[in-house]
Amino acid sequence: MEHVIRPVRGDEWRKARALRLVALQDPAAPLAFLDTYEAASARPDEYWQERTAGAAEGSDRARQFVAEAPDGSWDGTVTVLVERAGQEVLFGEVPEADQTHVVGVYVRPGARGAGAADALFRAAVEWSWSPAAGAVGRVRLFVHERNGRAAAFYRRVGFVPSGRRVPVEGDAGGACEVEYEIRRSVTV
Repeated sequence: MEHVIRPVRGDEWRKARALRLVALQDPAAPLAFLDTYEAASARPDEYWQERTAGAAEGSDRARQFVAEAPDGSWDGTVTVLVERAGQEVLFGEVPEADQTHVVGVYVRPGARGAGAADALFRAAVEWSWSPAAGAVGRVRLFVHERNGRAAAFYRRVGFVPSGRRVPVEGDAGGACEVEYEIRRSVTV
């Protein structure tokens, strides 16, 4: 199935909310997301409106891309957060240089293996290299060490482990999130 990969628009918060709630019900959700269906479904409309507007086309701090099917339904999403040098970001890190952080990756089961995830990642990385995101030199993401399917996909699209590991908060077993990165190639 052919998908159109495009940035979300600010007025599409209902569709963004619906896809996020579907993602949080996926069997891999406990390993893939730092959120729960119960918490997300209890959030007011204003939260979803602000979240979607903050990642819509024109924002310089985040961009959410969706894989839109021919019938207008959304089969996947990825969000890219801009992390500025010197400002504290997720997991308490303070980056030395501007970078982007890929989060909220989800593709519906029926669309998996058909290229939607690859196209979403191409859009996310290309946007990261663009002036709109500050043309950063590094894109990163975290993946739970037991989420082998996601880790294999990230490696296939060019991400490599950076060597950084962060303990999963509240995990009595000592599980970690593993940072993956892709660095911009500089050609002269």
